[in-house]
Amino acid sequence: MTYHPKSDFIAIMMERGFLADCTDYQGLDDAMIAGVVPTYIGYDATAKSLHVGHLLNIMMLRWLQKTGHKPITLMGGGTTKVGDPSFRSDERPLLGPEQIDENIAGMKQVFAKYLTYGEGATDALMLNNAEWLDDLNYLDFLRDIGRHFSVNRMLSFESVKSRLDREQSLSFLEFNYMILQAYDFLELNRRYGCLLQMGGSDQWGNIVNGIDLTRRVLDHEIYGLTSPLLTTSDGRKMGKSQGGAIWLNADMLSPYEFWQFWRNTTDADVGRFLKLYTELPVEECDRLGALEGAEINEAKIRLANEVTALCHGAEAAATAEATARDVFEKGGIGDDLPTLSLTQEDLPISIVQAIVRAGLAKSGKEAKRLIAENGARIDDEPLTDAGLMLDTAALASPVKLSAGRKRHALLQLG
Repeated sequence: MTYHPKSDFIAIMMERGFLADCTDYQGLDDAMIAGVVPTYIGYDATAKSLHVGHLLNIMMLRWLQKTGHKPITLMGGGTTKVGDPSFRSDERPLLGPEQIDENIAGMKQVFAKYLTYGEGATDALMLNNAEWLDDLNYLDFLRDIGRHFSVNRMLSFESVKSRLDREQSLSFLEFNYMILQAYDFLELNRRYGCLLQMGGSDQWGNIVNGIDLTRRVLDHEIYGLTSPLLTTSDGRKMGKSQGGAIWLNADMLSPYEFWQFWRNTTDADVGRFLKLYTELPVEECDRLGALEGAEINEAKIRLANEVTALCHGAEAAATAEATARDVFEKGGIGDDLPTLSLTQEDLPISIVQAIVRAGLAKSGKEAKRLIAENGARIDDEPLTDAGLMLDTAALASPVKLSAGRKRHALLQLG
């Protein structure tokens, strides 16, 4: 794609690798030159925290605000009651209103670290689509909105087609989701002058639906822009680790473990991740990404520090780096390692159970395999006895457990 953008935002999106596709490059570019472009991304409130998989589009909103435009974080208080069928093989569990509100409160904490909310022209807005979805009259909605949707066309969208091709059930409830998302864009344009929706490339069909609906109902020109669906160079979905989701809230994942996730980035991904997840100049990202051998490790530490500082603050990043150096270079015990506190009632405890409870293995079977394959260590010594029991004497001082070279936890008596 050889489009040469005039606006700072699109230039940054293209240069740093954020851009997969846009419904109208020229039209959006002109709108961004002409004035402030209110822009939204929607987030369903299915968990108490956002995770690393959301971080790419949070960074897009951050750059949008830095280049003089208005981010809108739309919480799906209404749509979460339905569930997004996009590229899922099953129906989402439905949540009650209290759980949804609790999840939204947790997610708000993350956004506040990346965006400035307020009343100003480019200050971010936090909205909830329950505002207009909760009180919809079904018959009015069918007459005014439903008539603009072709079922034939909806069946052709990849997210729906893939589900039907696998002969997996797609409920009418979920089928309505794309209509509701399109309606969100219409309402955001009507109420807040929103001109752009962004999302991952799997949202392309939903975004185009919203643009089409708004054009038909309000005769307004609006735009869509998508980011690539990221996988790591070894083919894994970005944000997934052996231990589960990499959450952005400190109470769900410690800043140290968050830092470690980035420190463990594959060599081939370092330059790309620096461009997407930090604000370092592109030339510096390219220079760091091209380093080899032992030097690439310093680039990974730089990546971990920059990303952790944005999410948890500079102090948390510095503490995580100091802990890591203490653990890996001096073989010591860092103050900030994930810690499992046991009571006297828990003792004696088998080493297999301790490894599982410390989060270093998902099951006893996995823990035993780790020991059998010489992947487990206790206080930096190889752990070979899967039948080892830890009693009060063994835990007189904290015990350090390790799985491989990079994952560690402390056991202590609480």
